[in-house]
This record gives sequence, structure tokens and C-alpha cells, in this order.
Amino acid sequence: MKIHAEQLRLYAVTDGRWAGEKGLALQVKEALCGGATCVQLREKDMPDGAFLKEALEIKEICRAYNVKLLINDRVELALKIGADGVHVGQDDAKAADVRKMIGDKMILGVTAHNLKEASDAERAGADYLGVGAAFSTGTKTNARVIPHAVYSEICRVVKIPVVAIGGINENNIKELKGAGLAGVAVVSAIFASSNIKESCERLLRLSNEVCEK
Repeated sequence: MKIHAEQLRLYAVTDGRWAGEKGLALQVKEALCGGATCVQLREKDMPDGAFLKEALEIKEICRAYNVKLLINDRVELALKIGADGVHVGQDDAKAADVRKMIGDKMILGVTAHNLKEASDAERAGADYLGVGAAFSTGTKTNARVIPHAVYSEICRVVKIPVVAIGGINENNIKELKGAGLAGVAVVSAIFASSNIKESCERLLRLSNEVCEK
């Protein structure tokens, strides 16, 4: 297995809207200092040149912390910088096509919203699933909240790790306990925080509670 459940426990997904003068790379470093176990660079509106520069800097930071760096959607750029893997949504490139592009060694994550999408992604070669939205979220205003029973169903059926995503924060994360999740993917509760390191420390403790078997 290219990525283990423990490496997905606190999955930090970037959003440059909150980077400000600090910058995205320093935010990522603070998240890793606080215990983030995986990073996804997800900057859909960033031009390729700027994205490439950010990705290379963040890749070095992730390497220093021995944490996997995944690139959202931009498969060619992920290959160019030697990222650990890519993550694609249902509206992005098809998972099977991405697997052919990246080969067997890179990690492939796929977004799913129901059991069919989850099973299809697993068959197409996904190494893990990001399933959501767990709660209403301002990051994706059109995301539909899925019943929490769906998490249990997906985790029971698929053999690859499942990560919950969408509106997860310190106040609601415990509602996901018992579903069989490998971890949680968090955006604003990390990157909009005034103290990213401390927020990650708390979220990691909570995620460990939620994901314990």
C-alpha cells in the first residue's frame, strides 16, 4: 500500500485565501509542526507558474517532515515536480486515466460522494478516497452533505482508506466517530486559524479519537 491510514489521519488541504502576508509555504510548515500527517496543494485559481513555484517549495517542506504531498487535479504539474501523488474529483480527469498517466508508484486519491463512486474509484486504481461533504462547508458552497451512515457503508465495503472531508472542525469532528475512517481532511479549521500549529495539535488528537478502532 502506497499510503497508510496513519498517514491520512490529519490531512491538510490548502486554501490560499487565508495565506495573507505569511504565505502558503509557511502555513504548511506550521501545520506540519502541529502534526498534520498529509498535505494536499489545492489552489484551483492559481496560475501554473505560481503554482509550480509554491509546489516546489512546499514539496521540500513536506520532505523535511516525511509527509506526503499530493497535488489536486494538476496531474502534469504533479509529475513535473515529483509529487507523491495526485487527488482528483468526480468532475476532474477520470481516475483510470490518471492512473495510466502517473503509473503504479504515485499515490492516487479520488473524491467520492456515495458507495458507487467509491467502488468505481477503487476499481480504477485509487489508493484512498476523500468522501464528503461531511458537514456544510464554505469551501465548496455547492457540496451536498452526505448522511454519516454512508461513511460506515463505504468503509465497510472498500478495502482502501477513507478520509472524511467537508466542513470538519473541532466542534463537530466527534460526530464521525465509529464510521471506520482512516482520517479527516481539513481546510479552513487549519488554514483560517490564527494559530495553525495549535489547531493542528488539537485536531490530530481529536482525529485519533475518532479513527481509533
